[in-house]
Amino acid sequence: QVQLVESGGGSVQAGGSLRLSCSASEYDPYYCMGWIRQGDGKEREVVASTYPYNDDTYYADSVKGRFTISRDNAKRTLYLQMNNLKPEDTAMYYCAHGTKPGHCGLQSHIFGSWGQGTQVTVSS
Repeated sequence: QVQLVESGGGSVQAGGSLRLSCSASEYDPYYCMGWIRQGDGKEREVVASTYPYNDDTYYADSVKGRFTISRDNAKRTLYLQMNNLKPEDTAMYYCAHGTKPGHCGLQSHIFGSWGQGTQVTVSS
C-alpha cells in the first residue's frame, strides 16, 4: 500500500496562501491522486484530484479558481497551492491515492490510501 506524508499546513489569515505537499512512497501514472479535507462537523470533501496519465484535473466548486493541484512526478510529490483562503477552508487536509487504475474524479470512494493529514486554519 502506498505511503503518503503531507506537510505545509498552518494558520493564516483570510486572503492568505498556503502550499501543501504530499510525498508518496511510489508513483504510478495510472492512479488518481487527490486532496481531501474534513472540517469539524462537516462532510468529507474531495477538493482536487489529478490523473497523471493524461494530466486531467478536477476541482470542487468551492475551491475552483483559488486552489491548484500539481505534481512533480520525479519527486513523487503532490502539491496543493491554496490562494485567497477563506475561513470555511479550515479543515484537516489529507493526501489520497486512488484504488483502481483509470478512475479519477471528486468522489471519495475513488481513494483508498490516505496520509495522516495536515491542519489548515484560516482566521477572519
